[in-house]
Amino acid sequence: MKITFYGHASLGIQIKDIHILVDPFISGNEKASAIDINSLKADYILVTHAHQDHILDVEAIAKRTGAVIVSNFEIVTHFQNLGLEGHPMNHGGSWDFEFGNLKYVNAIHTSSFPDGSYGGQPGGFIIEGEHKNIYIAGDTALTMDMKIIPMQTNLDLAILPIGDNFTMGVEDAILASDFVECDKVLGYHYDTFGYIEIDHEEAKRKFYVRNKDLMLLDIGESMEL
Repeated sequence: MKITFYGHASLGIQIKDIHILVDPFISGNEKASAIDINSLKADYILVTHAHQDHILDVEAIAKRTGAVIVSNFEIVTHFQNLGLEGHPMNHGGSWDFEFGNLKYVNAIHTSSFPDGSYGGQPGGFIIEGEHKNIYIAGDTALTMDMKIIPMQTNLDLAILPIGDNFTMGVEDAILASDFVECDKVLGYHYDTFGYIEIDHEEAKRKFYVRNKDLMLLDIGESMEL
């Protein structure tokens, strides 16, 4: 499993020959200006919630690639009404896709489209594929619901927001890693704009003293599981 960071909360995940994009907000992110969305492969696009900084490039990429959009019922219906293909889910549900099992789990946040219309309830995803299990938290506060995850899934990686203000910050993300029983963390949703700028070295140090590994990838950088 290969994971690429495209800035903010945007990820590329490759499982064998299947390409998955998560929350593509790239063309509107100045820090990701080196990434050309027209060069990205996508068989599936996972969307955690409807905020613009998570859906901006969904339509353009899905139209070009024919990717299946996977999200809550309201978000998928929105994109289906634009003529795009989608697979609706809701909290607690799972589905066996060609890349593995996908479960839609709780997140505490808000969710509305840029025009203010209802975007359903926010969520996160657990992917079990290629003998690796990852948790993509989405935009969320720390929540006790995270403790349910290790009762069902042994995680190899937790992808957690760490930028604070709109989501968990570093301290709560450390607790979240305790809750999900995964000490290997990929941080995201930080630095994109002033409200969520962080001190990288201090964040890594705080994880390190708790015997945890916080990875902060450069935009465009990849890691292998």
